[in-house]
Amino acid sequence: MSEPREKAFLALYERHARNSTEIPDGRVGQLVAGVLDHVEDIDRLIESASKNWSIQRMAAVDASILRLAVFELTSRPETPTGVVINEAVELAKRYSTEQSGSFVNGVLAAIARSTRP
Repeated sequence: MSEPREKAFLALYERHARNSTEIPDGRVGQLVAGVLDHVEDIDRLIESASKNWSIQRMAAVDASILRLAVFELTSRPETPTGVVINEAVELAKRYSTEQSGSFVNGVLAAIARSTRP
């Protein structure tokens, strides 16, 4: 798992959990700022791919992981789809529940099919 991706996820989660406003520097900050700049569009994609789940109903950990991965899928075409999805699944397995890995995988696979050729 890439360190910048993990740190970006943790920063996004901290913003949500603690109402933090800090944005880290460097690549991590670019990822966080990218998510924040596009969060409404990202959330719409997540909600359309996660049947009957609004972003507010999701665990904050899962929502943060999905937001980061969807940002990468839609805004960073140079990053391979498999890498984005696999790393998001690994983050979910590490930081969330047993079922979260499968949930994250399913949502991201659906979004990847609709956003990447």
